[in-house]
Amino acid sequence: MVSFNFVNAQTLKIGYVNSAKILQEYPEAQEAQKKLDNMGKAWQSELEKMSKELQKKYEDYQKQQGMMTEQKKLAAQQELVEMEQKVYQYRNDKFGSDGELAQETEKLLQPIKDKILKVIQQVAKEEKLTFVFDRNETIMVMLYGDPAYDYTYKVLDRLKRSK
Repeated sequence: MVSFNFVNAQTLKIGYVNSAKILQEYPEAQEAQKKLDNMGKAWQSELEKMSKELQKKYEDYQKQQGMMTEQKKLAAQQELVEMEQKVYQYRNDKFGSDGELAQETEKLLQPIKDKILKVIQQVAKEEKLTFVFDRNETIMVMLYGDPAYDYTYKVLDRLKRSK
């Protein structure tokens, strides 16, 4: 006797969003990005100022080293090394992978990303989507997506209305 087991095959419904576009067009994310940009510009300006001071000191040293005593040369060289270390340390403190900009980015954007993910999950449940993929400019998780299944603007619209 042969028996067949039939499993009710549920239809898969797949959608996608462009998370980069959502972050780019979502007003809360735009505000956070402006804050981060302003912070970065201020620090970059300070870094450029420090670098110019170092460059000027080095040029002055180059011009005057022929007239300096050995002791003054050593002192000037030590000062240049210390200035260079300060510039390096400042750059690392502000722009390094664990620097202030990275920390502020995480602090400002993580709650926004959490909110976006929550709305994506709500839209997915309402639309009865089995899977939602992320299709953005930097990471291609999907090679093709029919625009009929693009939920980017539905999520973005919901985020904008949910202030």
